[in-house]
Order: sequence, then C-alpha cells, then structure tokens
Amino acid sequence: MTRREALIGTFAIGALIGSRAGFAKASQPLSSVKFDLPVNACDCHTHIFDPVQFPYSLGRTYTPEAALPEEMLALHRALHVDRVVIVTPSVYATDNSATLFGMKARGGSARGVAVIDERTEESDLDTIAKAGVRGIRFNLVTTGQIDLAAARRRVAWASHRIKPRNWHVQIYARLGVISSLKGAIQGSAIPVVFDHFGGSQAELGIEQPGFSDLVELVGSGKAYVKLSGAYRASKRGPDYPDLVPLARALIAANEERILWGTDWPHPGTTPPPGGQRSDVTPLLQIDDGRLLNQLAVWAPDPAVRQKILVDNPARLYGF
Repeated sequence: MTRREALIGTFAIGALIGSRAGFAKASQPLSSVKFDLPVNACDCHTHIFDPVQFPYSLGRTYTPEAALPEEMLALHRALHVDRVVIVTPSVYATDNSATLFGMKARGGSARGVAVIDERTEESDLDTIAKAGVRGIRFNLVTTGQIDLAAARRRVAWASHRIKPRNWHVQIYARLGVISSLKGAIQGSAIPVVFDHFGGSQAELGIEQPGFSDLVELVGSGKAYVKLSGAYRASKRGPDYPDLVPLARALIAANEERILWGTDWPHPGTTPPPGGQRSDVTPLLQIDDGRLLNQLAVWAPDPAVRQKILVDNPARLYGF
C-alpha cells in the first residue's frame, strides 16, 4: 500500500460514505508541452492538501481531496518546470504546515506564500522566512469577504507588518475589490500580487468594469498578476480562447509584472450539490500540459516567456 492509498483510506472513512466511491488522483498532464521551456521555469501557484498529517480548519468553506508533494513533483517533471511556489489555501486558515511540508520536499527549488493574522508572532515569521516563505496571502473570494473597508485595512496592516522582510502581499479578489483597493495599492511600499487573472472573467472581455484598473496597476509596476487558474476565468476549456485578449493586454501593460501558474491540484471550492462544507469536493481534472501550451499563445515571443517563467519569479520570490 502506498502512502497515498493509506492516506486516502484514512481520510475517506466516513467522509465519502453515501457520496463517492473513492478518490481520484490529483491531475497529471495528458498533453506534452509544445514549446521549449527555459531553464528554471517556475510554476507560481500550487497547493498541498494533506488532511491526515495536517487537518483542515473547522471553519473551511470546502473540503478538498488530498494532493501530495510527490504528485506535484511528478507534475513538474512532466512539464519540465524546475521551480515552484506553494501557497497556503483557505482550508488551512493560518496553519502553514502543509505548505512548509511541500516546500521542504522540494528543497531550494521551492518558495512559499503563507497566511498569517494579528496573532502570528514575529518569531513565527522568522521561522517561515528561513524555510523560504516570501509573501502572505489574503483570499477575498473563497472566504466570501466583501467588506471593502476591511480589505483596505488588511492591505495597510500587511504593508506595515511585512515591509521590513522584503516580502509581498498576494490577494485573491474580484475586479471590483481590486478597483476599491487601487489607491491603497498605489500607495503601498510593498509589491502586491493578484491571483488568477485578477478575478477577471473572459466572457466579459477587456472592457469589463475594473479590468482597466488592473491593467493600470500592472502597467505602473505596483502590482504583479498571475496568469493562473485559467479555468476560473473562462468557461471555454480546454484552450480558453476568450482569455487571449485579457492575457495579451496584461502582458502588453508590463511584461515584467506577469507570472504564470497552474493552480494545481485544481481544487473545486464549493461542496457537491446539496452537500455540506465537510463533504469531500473532487479535485478538478485539468490537463496542465495543454494549459501550459496556452502561454505560448498569450506570449508568442520566447524572450517574453523567459521573463514570465524565470526572471519575474526569481526577482519576486528570491530564487
């Protein structure tokens, strides 16, 4: 019995009774990458889920399947990706143990983005910094937070808290929230990174409300944006053709502030229909090889892809 099978067996008891017959493995690429990746290419957005070693928060809004470091390594070997950034997901609240576990498994080729709050001690920040954490994250989508004044206060608090460490703040938010935060970000002394196309929706095009604010923040160098989780921004998989104008607009605004990521293992963030938040939500089966191939459509120039995959992550995460 492999470690995954043992983990799955333990986690599945009770959780899957009456809901699913078993677990699916976290997705692995089905398509080969059709362009040459530069050395030290980085996947800037991944997660580790290990509910046996690191139990999920009781306040979580969904319950994902397990996704382990050895599976992530297999993914990146198939994609020819050398570096990775592991982000603490909302199901762990401020417990960064699973992220640190995944980073340790990858050694010097990994960096992390943690979740903290006012109770986090400076000594804890020292510890995770030594492990390779280079930023903190606010998730204003999965948690459902829409208090814009509170969001602005969080950005100000984070800027003050982590400025001495030369870290950044990563924000998962919709475009309307980004527009509300625009002034605070323009005045921030630390870099800001937006997840998943800044929460934009491809079907609404580049004229959608708030997208121009995102482009302006990227263009001014005040913010980075991750071309990650394409399936969260577009319904037209597996190639997401309606994302092309948005991706190209962001790259044209400032190619030095663009990052790329898979969002592996692609958690579904809402419980099954009629289910509770404690019911296991299947991981989405995304072909990350085909997903990576879209980067060559968005950025046909290899020199630009070098910046997106290598130079920009190296600068931001300190590789």
